[in-house]
Amino acid sequence: MTVLIAFCANVLVAIAKSIAAALTGSASMLAEAAHSWSDAGNEIFLIIADKRSVKPRDERHPLGYGREAYVWSLIAAFGIFTVGAVVSVMHGIQELSNPGPVESPGVAYAVLGIAFVLEGISFTQATIQVRRRARQIAVSPLRLIFGSSDATLRAVVFEDFAALVGLVIAAGSIGLHQLTGNAVWDAVGSITIGVLLGVVALVLIERSRHFLVGAASSAALRNQVGRRLLAQPEIERVTYLHLEYVGPSRLFLVAEVDLVGDASEDDVATQLRRIEYAIEQHEQIAEAVLSLSVSDEESLQFDT
Repeated sequence: MTVLIAFCANVLVAIAKSIAAALTGSASMLAEAAHSWSDAGNEIFLIIADKRSVKPRDERHPLGYGREAYVWSLIAAFGIFTVGAVVSVMHGIQELSNPGPVESPGVAYAVLGIAFVLEGISFTQATIQVRRRARQIAVSPLRLIFGSSDATLRAVVFEDFAALVGLVIAAGSIGLHQLTGNAVWDAVGSITIGVLLGVVALVLIERSRHFLVGAASSAALRNQVGRRLLAQPEIERVTYLHLEYVGPSRLFLVAEVDLVGDASEDDVATQLRRIEYAIEQHEQIAEAVLSLSVSDEESLQFDT
């Protein structure tokens, strides 16, 4: 739902900005039009990411298709960089060498105002979702945005935030052009918007790369999972725990445990399978693999 709202808002805004850029001749407005068309295209990639990442696992992908979300989010981030950032900066540099006047600035301000409202609605929807999830896992919204395994939600938040900042920059650049009579301000606005998009793209690319190469869970989540393992009546202690993201909010769990009692080999194998099955019932666990600890291995401690 969050991605669809962002997509609809970006398409409407992109059309309005393109018309305003043609009517006003503003470099900043053209940069904003490129920005919105880039965002609209990227939302398509994010919708694909949402659809493909939830495909059930099969023989070729025993841990599922969750990492598809990071692949398509990476493609979307490159789209922001190439279409949005590069085009905006290049056009701004061209305008610096041959600046032109901004005609009908009232049209530009009206479109920017409408765009701010639409982008604000999309950003509000995304932040509400972020705050809700942050409360559920007891972390700050900012930490969730940067550390979340949900690449789609992070991309929408960053894109909407960059869109709102870009609108302010565009309005300010056109205003300074009017006040000073110097068309250079409009070109500077285009370049600034391009740099903003470049920074956002690089952050999103780095976050997608982080999860694609196999990101471990946070210390807080590791402690939470460790405590849940020890809460199993059959488990006496845990000596090894590995948690790796294999998709948005999906973890691959490997652990070495010491079971209560001294059951036979067949009974132990049955117990381990039963515990694995119980663990996999949690929505965040894609697969759990348990093995027995060696007696002299040190027990892990999990903070509350």
